[in-house]
Amino acid sequence: MPDEISHNTDDPASAAPLGTAIDRLPADLRPDARRNRERVLKAAREVFAAQGTDAPMSTVARRAGVGVATLYRRFPTRSALLAAAFDDQLGECATVFEEALADPNPGHGLYTLLEKVCTTLVTDRGFDTVFMTGFPETLEYGHERACAEAGLTHLVQRAIDAGQLREDFDTADIPLLLLAVSGLAGQPPETALPAARRLLTYLFQSFQAHPPSRPGPLPPAPRMDLTGPHRTDGA
Repeated sequence: MPDEISHNTDDPASAAPLGTAIDRLPADLRPDARRNRERVLKAAREVFAAQGTDAPMSTVARRAGVGVATLYRRFPTRSALLAAAFDDQLGECATVFEEALADPNPGHGLYTLLEKVCTTLVTDRGFDTVFMTGFPETLEYGHERACAEAGLTHLVQRAIDAGQLREDFDTADIPLLLLAVSGLAGQPPETALPAARRLLTYLFQSFQAHPPSRPGPLPPAPRMDLTGPHRTDGA
């Protein structure tokens, strides 16, 4: 995080709470069914991460070593499979979000939250789609998103009130940042990660109420030009 964010104490008790993700694992699953379910979820995460969330369900089933009928019996819709496959990652983001809300330094909390989301967006094409579009058929995630938006607005306002963010900063600037970063999804990690961290650092410095005249060094730039990323193996 940029060094310029000051350490201002503030009471986070009024922060809007996040919802709690619903456990989708049925309690009465037989051991073999439970193992099949875990294989399907592992395969789904790998396939969606590499190919995006539009990858054929048959590809997930084949990678998991189960029949397509077995996959649909457990997950009747793509949305249900996406919700279960990315529940852990969304839970990790929810934890980071709650930590950001509880951080007595709201600027530090906001930066830490954005860094976590940005790095996850560019390393997993499936999560990029899920996070940026949500779950249209999974209602509890609509509640999760509404709670997150309310909490984010609260966190931003705390940082503005603490003199850490410029007064004309708008919460809508955060989706702009995330959309810019998500454009790196699908690039090799050695390109996407440093590019995301560098872009975040650039923009977060401009968000600050009093940017330093001599800011600290930026994260290293990846090997890119107007034609795109350069391979690190020299090819």
